[in-house]
Amino acid sequence: MRAKILNLKSQEVWVKEVIKSWSEFRNRPLAKPAPTGATPTKRIPPKLLSLLWLFAIAWVGFLWNLGNIGLVDETEPLFAEAARQMTVTGDWITPYFNGATRFDKPPLIYWLMAVAYRTLGVNEWAVRLPSALCAIGLTCLGFYTLSKSQEEGSSATDSVTDLTDVRKQEEVGWKPEEETENQHSKLKTRRLPLFFSTPWIGAALIALNPHTIAWGRTGVSDMLLVGCMCSALLAFFLGYTLEEQRKQAEFSTVSASRFPNKWYLTFYVLIALAILTKGPVGIVVPALIIGCFGLYLGNFRQLLREMRPVSGILIILAIALPWYILVILANGQTYIDSFFGYHNFQRFTGVVNKHSAPWYFYFFVVLVGFAPWSIYLPVAIARTRFWQRSYWRRQPRSAQLSLFALFWFGCIFGFFTIAVTKLPSYVLPLIPAAAILVTLLWSDIIAGNEPENRRTKLEKKPNSLPRGLLVTYIFNVVFLLIIAGATFYCYHWLGDDPAMPNFPQAIQQSGLLIVGGTIWIITAVAIALLLWQRQQRWILVANLIGLVAFIIFGLTPAYKVVDINRQLPLRQLAQVAVQQKLPGEEFIMVGFWKPSLVFYTQEPVTYYRSLTKGLDYIKESKNPTSPSILLLGYPEKFEQLGLQPNQYQLLDSRGAYQLARVPRTAFR
Repeated sequence: MRAKILNLKSQEVWVKEVIKSWSEFRNRPLAKPAPTGATPTKRIPPKLLSLLWLFAIAWVGFLWNLGNIGLVDETEPLFAEAARQMTVTGDWITPYFNGATRFDKPPLIYWLMAVAYRTLGVNEWAVRLPSALCAIGLTCLGFYTLSKSQEEGSSATDSVTDLTDVRKQEEVGWKPEEETENQHSKLKTRRLPLFFSTPWIGAALIALNPHTIAWGRTGVSDMLLVGCMCSALLAFFLGYTLEEQRKQAEFSTVSASRFPNKWYLTFYVLIALAILTKGPVGIVVPALIIGCFGLYLGNFRQLLREMRPVSGILIILAIALPWYILVILANGQTYIDSFFGYHNFQRFTGVVNKHSAPWYFYFFVVLVGFAPWSIYLPVAIARTRFWQRSYWRRQPRSAQLSLFALFWFGCIFGFFTIAVTKLPSYVLPLIPAAAILVTLLWSDIIAGNEPENRRTKLEKKPNSLPRGLLVTYIFNVVFLLIIAGATFYCYHWLGDDPAMPNFPQAIQQSGLLIVGGTIWIITAVAIALLLWQRQQRWILVANLIGLVAFIIFGLTPAYKVVDINRQLPLRQLAQVAVQQKLPGEEFIMVGFWKPSLVFYTQEPVTYYRSLTKGLDYIKESKNPTSPSILLLGYPEKFEQLGLQPNQYQLLDSRGAYQLARVPRTAFR
């Protein structure tokens, strides 16, 4: 028996050596070596080019003009000020805003902002840098994952193809002309420009889309959650494929170590950080995705053995649990009811802060937030053939990235569609999955690969396109024209914010709408011409150039116009308030809620949305140290409070606001 086993092993080694030798023979260079004494051509190493590409993406998408506009009310200043107050009070356990506890989110985002304050000072750059770095980190890990998947997938495919070719040649004989044609086909595919490689496309699609750019440049916890949770999912897939490599290297599938492999370990650490960013959602959603993925493939139990969940749970608890214990000890049942009850359970089961939307809300969010790549999502999803379970169960793990991305996308989309409270940022974690799906589709398009079920015995027309792709390309052109039209005429829909009543005229006079609309029209025309010439691989490049041009020449300058009209007046009045405020004088804002005043004045501000409640508070409050108050509001709010111009001292007026010193006796 032992002799038979040794004989089988020797045969297996012999087959592997044959495959390896045959692969080396087929992949040998066809060109002759350069003559002796010839000057070798210096080329930039591909790794250096890849680093430059990632830097360019990061700069355009997240770092360029990151701190050139002020904090945007209402959410961003809440996080910024809570982090600043941590640095002032030294209380790193309980977050505070404007003197009151803030239990909306766990502390990781505040800690990172506070570290940035200590490094860069208290400014907009420091507020947004954690979000930008998370987006950049996710983009780089996506690039790495696609690179590894491409290397392992092509290696597995080449081995299977080579073995199949050997068997076919043994059966039917070797035909040199077919072999030469096959070699030229492979070399043609491998000699594609580097910017057409799967990792390059994937990094661009993960980073350069409206949703990721918007939240990657905003100082809130959403991008931090996406960075931790989505990086954890990518780390899971890397660990998942690493186990297969161990098996192929004749090690046992499950290591004898008590700890999971390095990528599974990274997964657990990132999940713990996600829990410290937004709470239970940081582990519930990834567990749902991985569970559905494993159940579909039928290897769920094997996954559990590989991942060693007991060790993983201990790692997660060691990182995330201490803060939760400390904050509950400090605040008791109040924290439990507010964070776990209101901000988690109630957001899922009921409407919070009037954020309700119909069930199809996220279809529009994904369509616009992932534009223009969202047009290709239906074809990319169909490309996975998710209904062919037996097919996927036969595939090597490295070839299952598109299926994993589909479960990633579908589970998040379904989970938050079921949730009653709906916000556009909730589906931000599915954007990297959508980017991977579309990237793999474009890799097939660029390589000239078509699904097998589209091939027929009939002779194909030259340069013909599959019907699904042809419709998608046409819709790509139509969609960009719709965006162009919306850009030209959107000033008609921008007059609802009382904080910037003159914004529609300002944005129209700036000429940015004409620039933005023209960019999309040019892009649409370019895509139509490329489609006419059957140069479909360059359609991707046209979309990317159009999007980058829109970001540089349209979107970024538009941010500045919004800031000048909406946020700059508040910053200017905050400076005036700091200069004019008397000792003990209370600063009150009535009629609306603008948290940026607290951040820029670094003083407590009393807010009352209701004029009646604000008026009652002013009448009942007694402050013997100051007979007056600083009052900020719209001019019409002063009239509604019953104040006449001769009853207060107007200190300044900027934009839609005015700041005045009002004697308390004026309210009695």
